[in-house]
Amino acid sequence: MTETPKRVRVTADAPPGRPSAQTRGIALPGAPVDEADAVYARALRRSQLRLALGTISGFVLVVIAMALVIALIPEIDGIVIAGVPLSWVLQAFAFYPVIIVFAVLHVRTAARNERRYRALRDGG
Repeated sequence: MTETPKRVRVTADAPPGRPSAQTRGIALPGAPVDEADAVYARALRRSQLRLALGTISGFVLVVIAMALVIALIPEIDGIVIAGVPLSWVLQAFAFYPVIIVFAVLHVRTAARNERRYRALRDGG
């Protein structure tokens, strides 16, 4: 009978001066944790949470305002574009630019928060 060949795991060493990809950005169990890093990480999490809650609440307010405008101004239904009332067109397409604007603002602000965190953590 033939033996099943042994499995061999092939790995590569990290380039000199760089941590291995497996441990980059993670605190391993038992590894020393700098108190300042922990404080900065908590501050970053709080900052990102505030940003997320602010983005969500702002988006909900804008969507509610747009829905109220459509519902409370009946003259909008009198305007017809390609056989479709303007209120329908607004409900179908006006929300997408709002979503894009909030998404872009959120991503830019989150990236700025992370840059500030890295600058504080690295001391420069």
